[in-house]
Amino acid sequence: MAVELPFEKPLIELRLKIEELKQFTEEKGIDMSVEVATLEAKAKALAESIYRDLTPWQKVQIARHPERPTTLDYIRGMCDDFVELHGDRSFREDAAIVGGIARFDGYPITVVGTQKGRDTKENIFRNFGMAHPEGYRKALRLMKQAEKFGRPVLTFIDTAGAYPGTGAEERGQGEAIARNLIEMAALRVPIVCIVTGEGGSGGALGLGIGDRLLMLEHAYYSVIAPESAAALLWKDASQGQRAANAMSITAQDLFRFGIVDEVLPEPFGGAHRDPAAMIRTVKTAVSGALASLRERPSVDLSTSRYDKYRSMGVVMGGATHSRLVDTAVGDEGTNGAELEPEVQDSRH
Repeated sequence: MAVELPFEKPLIELRLKIEELKQFTEEKGIDMSVEVATLEAKAKALAESIYRDLTPWQKVQIARHPERPTTLDYIRGMCDDFVELHGDRSFREDAAIVGGIARFDGYPITVVGTQKGRDTKENIFRNFGMAHPEGYRKALRLMKQAEKFGRPVLTFIDTAGAYPGTGAEERGQGEAIARNLIEMAALRVPIVCIVTGEGGSGGALGLGIGDRLLMLEHAYYSVIAPESAAALLWKDASQGQRAANAMSITAQDLFRFGIVDEVLPEPFGGAHRDPAAMIRTVKTAVSGALASLRERPSVDLSTSRYDKYRSMGVVMGGATHSRLVDTAVGDEGTNGAELEPEVQDSRH
């Protein structure tokens, strides 16, 4: 049974009425085609209005949909001759990150990405896509191997964040992610990164340093999950919707800020509605990105990558900062003075 999202409830109810009317028509032999057509037109208009004006929180819900294509779906749909490689050569295999070598458009390539499960059993095996430090070390091992043999690197990002458990911290979670950032920044081969669903915190950033950053239309990319931000700012994780609306975490926001290079359109209703079409769209975008990067000298790649990330972000303070905070949360009934101390503290 398909998983439906809360904001889709009016549309679901209308579609159920249409099915009931069709069933009634078949059972009673009464022609109600006009009524059915009217309701179908209404359902179409309702669906268009819902998906045309999605809020940031609704986009977060779509990004988390369990039926969205996973990293392995993209790899198998886009690449040929995929050979998965395992282990970090230090501690163990981490199933939350998958990677290996494959052929893309006839060229050898290294692919790495976070992997979620389809059901409870698989999600437990994949740790819900939240990697341990050995996962990031495996990813780095594969990327360094790609550099050695001159293969471009393609990363897929869909994770709520790196695993925050005690064992992960004991084995150096922060160091593993930081090491990936350093090494990816200087890697002498093209890197294309794609946020396909959730782009949560350092867990996403550990695979997110590249020459091109692409995002799906309803994906999000954030320093912290909306619920966690709400727990910090308002001491209430249930205020996740409020935080999402204030944080500018959607693909459209990040493209406007110059952080994302390209936003990839999703099928109507989200990538889970037509995974095959979504995979084709991603493949076309990746093909174009790699074509523009493949012939560039390695020195030029690392230099432009450095410049790309150095140019991100603007330091704000004083009245300008206060006005932005007021604007971000004013519609939620909270004034800037309430939020300002929390934001100021977070910068120290």
